[in-house]
Amino acid sequence: MKQMDGALIEAELSGEITSADYTETLVPAVENALAAHDRIRLLVIMGQEFRGYDLSAAWADTRLGLDHWRGFDRIAVVADQKWVQIGVRLAAPILPCPVQVFELAEVETARRWLRESLGAVHMIDLGGPCLQVRLMGKLDPEVIAQAEADLDAHIRERDGFRLLLDLTEFDGWQGLSALGAHFSLVRERAGIPERVAVAGDKGWQHMAQRVASRFLNARTHYFESADIEGAKAWLMAS
Repeated sequence: MKQMDGALIEAELSGEITSADYTETLVPAVENALAAHDRIRLLVIMGQEFRGYDLSAAWADTRLGLDHWRGFDRIAVVADQKWVQIGVRLAAPILPCPVQVFELAEVETARRWLRESLGAVHMIDLGGPCLQVRLMGKLDPEVIAQAEADLDAHIRERDGFRLLLDLTEFDGWQGLSALGAHFSLVRERAGIPERVAVAGDKGWQHMAQRVASRFLNARTHYFESADIEGAKAWLMAS
């Protein structure tokens, strides 16, 4: 067990894991990290000697996830065992944070994935009340939280607010917590924009614009990504 930089924990598993391994090693490391950080990132390395969990350890593993459900920011699992890889991939969509599986030869790639930003939000001033917000890559809660602060600053500086939401390079959300953070950001500012233009090239993005138009107190319009200039012109029109 290694605590790399406070918010990043690295655990290497070998042999058969028991509940004592959790209660005496992993759980204290997680709780100590959470005492100093709101969210932590976990790297789990399952070496060739890893044989699995006994029944009590399986329950301890479940309890660890439930008790610290909102404390994990990102989890990387490194393993060559196919049953591990399949199990993690099946569970990943219902977990509240991004989860990625790597093979043992990719352990350094896993460490980089834990440290790097998976997505970005760029804000471009279009003049007057108009702001272009570009969502890029896969967004995690940390990126969304920073975007929230930046968006508030832009809104305060403007007399009125019109938004171009550029989804041409957006790949989605990393985990349920990122999706929840995104909707919280949108919901809390739903009554602010005068106009919202959505630019993208995927069917679900067009559907999102239609859904948003029902609860936003603003005119909304969808544009194909190739017509980004048309979106800007519509946004700026009187």
